[in-house]
Amino acid sequence: MSIILTPFARARLFPRESRRNTIQDCSAEAFEQRLNDEPPLKVLEGYAPFCRLHVHRNWTSTRCMAVPITDANRHLLRSAYEARTKQELPVLVRWFEGVHPPVANYLLPILYSREQLAKEGEPIDADWGVVGCLYTMEPEEIPMVPITMLRNALGVEEGGSGVPLDREAYRRAATFWDVHANWRG
Repeated sequence: MSIILTPFARARLFPRESRRNTIQDCSAEAFEQRLNDEPPLKVLEGYAPFCRLHVHRNWTSTRCMAVPITDANRHLLRSAYEARTKQELPVLVRWFEGVHPPVANYLLPILYSREQLAKEGEPIDADWGVVGCLYTMEPEEIPMVPITMLRNALGVEEGGSGVPLDREAYRRAATFWDVHANWRG
């Protein structure tokens, strides 16, 4: 099985200007090589048949991506309308500024199959392409952000995957993200 970073993931996980909330102490090339050389601790089924998550112990100083919202940090929440790419429409996002999450215990690269990436207009020369990565304390997936579920349901034309909305998964995600937020360094 071969794995490569998609251009989408490379830009988000390894931006030109390093940010504290991206993968630390590792180049994109070294990350990709490690995923190909080191078997995962376990493989999790993703939200669709073309999606898998590989669980790896964190070998970097990358910090957890989701932070619980408390009375002590609620004032640090920010929001704005943003698009992930120039082609996508902006959506409302929120994040913390000024928090210092713990170093994650696990990195969970999110993999899409070659066939799915071709459908989305991102053909790859590997079996699987990394489209994102979760940084977590537990070796488990955290819920997808609800707006990502909605974008996926809109289809590839709007930057999604074309997977219909799972109302129960959406409710679970909304419950989680109601009391958690991402952060920016």
